Amino acid sequence: MVRRKKRKMKKRQVAASSNKNQKRHVAALILARGGSKGIPLKNIKPLAGVPLMGWVLRAAVDSEVFDRYVANIKKVAEAWGAQVHQRSSEVSRDSTSSLETIQEFLEYHNEVDIVCNIQATSPCLHPFDVREALKKITEDGYDSVFSVVRRHQFRWKEVDELSDEKTEAINLDPANRPRRQDWPGELCENGSFYFTTKDLIKTGQLQGGKSIYYEMLPEFSVDIDGDIDWPVAEQRVLRYGYPGKVVRLLFCNVSACLAEGINALSSNTRNTSAIHMLQEKQVEVILLTSSDDAVAQSLAAKLQKRTGCQVMEVGKKPLNDLQEVMKNKSLDWKHVAFMGFDQADEKLLKLAGLSAVPGDAPELASKAAKYICPLSRGSGAVWDFAEHILLQKPMAKPQNNKSC
Repeated sequence: MVRRKKRKMKKRQVAASSNKNQKRHVAALILARGGSKGIPLKNIKPLAGVPLMGWVLRAAVDSEVFDRYVANIKKVAEAWGAQVHQRSSEVSRDSTSSLETIQEFLEYHNEVDIVCNIQATSPCLHPFDVREALKKITEDGYDSVFSVVRRHQFRWKEVDELSDEKTEAINLDPANRPRRQDWPGELCENGSFYFTTKDLIKTGQLQGGKSIYYEMLPEFSVDIDGDIDWPVAEQRVLRYGYPGKVVRLLFCNVSACLAEGINALSSNTRNTSAIHMLQEKQVEVILLTSSDDAVAQSLAAKLQKRTGCQVMEVGKKPLNDLQEVMKNKSLDWKHVAFMGFDQADEKLLKLAGLSAVPGDAPELASKAAKYICPLSRGSGAVWDFAEHILLQKPMAKPQNNKSC
């Protein structure tokens, strides 16, 4: 009997070692719909200026552990570089489970070995948590990993108020009620993410097999399930949400982003203050002017002197011009911010790690942008985006979390 157990244990160790050395295809899947019965268009509704689904997409992309990123809502998915998976009518019903949708996804993507089901309603997800949780499968040989948070809440049995039944404590002894600091609390699912191997999903399970939890800090466990949570979540996400890669360079299409054109930036104190604010934080700013803007030709020197920025003229296809700048500065797009306005800026808005348009931008540009300023051209949109860029500086870093 002992020998059998040892043989089984040895087989498991060999299998785990084999999986560890083998490269496995990992997919991040955000199962979000355009409609929501609780909050209309919740998954694409701006939370602190970023679509709700955009917060988790950014964390997934920057974790750099996924071979593909897939989401259901085209409008947001493409802006963050994710692929779009259209559910069939069979798995688009209100009663459809996440498991059914993931199983259908795997039917079309047989190359995927591990799926991470990320909830769009958990906007404080960080790349650090994603990376550490995945290691439990790729390095430690687990079949499923899910996120939890530690709660210190005493629970009581629910009873019918019209009956004579008395309530009872579920997880404490009222006669020996512990102090909070003396009680470890309980682990509860926070719904942030669920990692599962394809083999386990085929058996009809998302949690099972050799399973383990990954404990996240309470600060990063935000779940939006109603209107009342929205203003609270905005404050939380600004403080604890993942800020994205640090922006080192901002390209700003001045001719398009200001209602009065380049004249406004050269004469408006608030606009120039926004530029100086970024420069003080070591964010380089390059102002872009269109070759079609005749006024820009005469004011470029004045603008450069007033702002201390390089003023660069770009043609009808600005991407070619900016790529040359990026190459010379050895920069990747994930460290670059771009502010545009119209259809000509669409590609750049999608490429930049952080991008924005004024509130009155055309729909095509707004769909491509990762941030939509609440202010319009000429009303402080540049200032607003500058503040948003600075908010992306890391304000709270995840600590080493526990898993068990």
